Formats: sequence, C-alpha cells, structure tokens
Amino acid sequence: MEFRPILSAMLRNKTGVFLVGLQIALTLAVVANAVFIIMQRVEKIGRPPGIDSANLIFVQSYGFGPNYDHRDTVQRDLDMLRAIPGVVSATSTNGIPMSGGGMQSQFGETPDPQKSNTVANLYFLDEHGVDAFGVKLIEGRAFTEQEVQYNPSPNNSDFVPAVIVTRDVAESLFGKEPALGRTVYDTLGQSATVVGVMENMLGAWVSFEKPSMVMFQPRIPNGPTVRYAIRTEPGQRDALVAEIEKKLSESNLNRAVTWVRPHTYWVERSYRADSRMVAFLSVIIGLMVCVTALGIVGLASFHVSVRTKQIGTRRAVGARRIDIIRYFMIENWLLTTGGVALGALLAFAFSHWLSTAYSLPPLQPMYVIAGVGLLWILGQIAVFVPARRAAAIPPAIATRTV
Repeated sequence: MEFRPILSAMLRNKTGVFLVGLQIALTLAVVANAVFIIMQRVEKIGRPPGIDSANLIFVQSYGFGPNYDHRDTVQRDLDMLRAIPGVVSATSTNGIPMSGGGMQSQFGETPDPQKSNTVANLYFLDEHGVDAFGVKLIEGRAFTEQEVQYNPSPNNSDFVPAVIVTRDVAESLFGKEPALGRTVYDTLGQSATVVGVMENMLGAWVSFEKPSMVMFQPRIPNGPTVRYAIRTEPGQRDALVAEIEKKLSESNLNRAVTWVRPHTYWVERSYRADSRMVAFLSVIIGLMVCVTALGIVGLASFHVSVRTKQIGTRRAVGARRIDIIRYFMIENWLLTTGGVALGALLAFAFSHWLSTAYSLPPLQPMYVIAGVGLLWILGQIAVFVPARRAAAIPPAIATRTV
C-alpha cells in the first residue's frame, strides 16, 4: 500500500491531525519523564533500611520533679524492657533513624580539624545497641559495657573511646584500606578507635545524597528526656506497644511517657512526599493516556464518517475488509510516528529543564523508547474499532446518491 494517498487524505483535515499529533507528542514527553521520576521514587522508597525496621519500637519519656534520677531511671527501664517476653533487645538512644531529625558531626583520619571532612549522623547507644537496632556487623564487635559513657551534661564535649561506623563512613575516612582498629578524630582533635564496621543503614535524613553516613558512639544521653529503641521478635511488635507503654508509665511516677511508636511510623512519614508524588504522577499518566486514546478514536471516527462514500466505492471495486482496516491502521501509525518523533525531542528538552531547575538526573533513553512503543500499540488499539466499523460499510453505499 502506498503512503502518498494516505498522507494526502490526512492533510485534508490538517487541524485534527495536527492537534492529535501534538497530543501524542505531549503525552510521550510527560509520560516518559513521569515514569522516570516514579521509578526513582519507588527505588528510593524500596531501599533496605539496614536495621530491623519491621520489629522496632521507639519510646520517648520525660522526667520531672526533684526526685527524678535520670541515670537510675534509664538503667531500671532497660532492665525491665529486656525482661519482657517477646523483646529481643533494648537500648537507650538519642535519635531515630529515618525520622528527619538527629545529630551529626565532622570527623577525620588525622587530628587536623581542617581535614575533618567526613560528616556522620551520630547515634548514642549502649552495649546492646547493635543488637537492638538489628544492624549487621561486617567486621569487629559491638561495644562493651566498660566503653559506655554516661553523659550527665549537655555541654560535655569529650569524645568516646570507641566507635562503630557504616561501610560508607569507613570508605570516606580511610578509602579502600581496612577501617577496623584505625583511629578517627573529631573536630577537637580527640581520638577514638573503630571497633566495628557495619553494613550501611539509613540515617535520619533519607533524602541526603548519602543517607548511610552513620556512626554509633557508646554513650547514654543526658536527661531528662530519654529515648529507647526496642527490638521485638517477629510478629510481636504491635502487641507489645501497649504493654511497654503501660509498664513504663507504672514503673516511675516522676516521668511521663511521651509516646510509644513502631519505627514504621517514621518510615511512612519520611517517604510520604515520595509516595504522594508516585500516586499523583500515576494519575496524571493514566489521564493523559486515556485522553490521547480518546483523541485517536475521535479522529479515526471522524475520518470514517466523512469518507463513507469513498470507503463504499473502494469496497465496490474489490477492496476487502482487511484492506480497509489496514488503511486506517497505517494512517494512524503515520500519525503516531510523527507525534512520537516530536514527543521524543520534547521529552529530552523537558528532562534537561528538570535537571537544570531541580537537580534531577537526566532522562534515560530507555524510557523514551518504551514510551514510543507504548503509544504505537495504544494508537493501533484505539483505531481498531473505528477501522472495523469502516470495513463494515457495504459497497452499495457508494451508489445511494448516484
């Protein structure tokens, strides 16, 4: 079948062809970039947290009154929490991973503060901290009870004797050299020994370029506010939330339990914007694809209605139904091809603008290629029903006005 007669027929309705072609181009440009952004968000949300998030509970309490003894309260609370059936381990801590808030500081491999260019998110834990968080040690060991320091003053700037770091922190400090047993320095030139290296875990800020820059320090934070991380056996977390809150409230009348929450509370909150972005863009994609399909159907139906006599004439001179269907399918393929060619250019132009304005990575060509294939298929499916209706026009229709 020659393309020239088809193109000639299409150009008789330039406005409709141009509008539907432009619609296809815009759909490709938006859908390709939207799917690319969605996949980035899905990949971000699906990152492993590096801790036993599904079985973690975090608690915060606040001590008050002249009879409140912070150090004694923390020790009694931890002994009680660890004795609860279903609890694997518990530790005091200053921060909550993936919560959006926490403490960070700079460190280096030399005492020179000018070379302290490794920034790490800090978590103060006791000797049970590694087990309580559920992190995996690659090398070394957990803290010992003798290494844990009690920090009675918020202004205490003493460094700890030992630290545990993630793999990313170890590589930032020492490159490819082994980190275990090496010395790390804070900005005051104080030293600590790396006694353990753990698999990467996500720190407080999930949107950071490297959220796994985390360091554990053996320290019990000062009061009167205290937080606990409690790791439960699988399937026991939800049942233990109410029990933990009740026991902590009853064990000490000189403090108030602020909240008891599963770690998934912060995970969902941290990724809420990403989840909403995925949902919003998915709706936009669905609407644009549906509107484009309706536009193709509408244009094809219009072409059938204005070419009724011509189709009947072709049927009268021997054209088969399959010939009529093929004609409209090829016509739509030409229209779609012109649209996706323009759409590919618009997709990369749109991606360049997003990269410049919002520091997003550039669009990968595979998303444009997939979008082209999708719109080709969509166009053929959308035009099939009008094409079948055209093929059903009887040859006698050509002689009605003769």
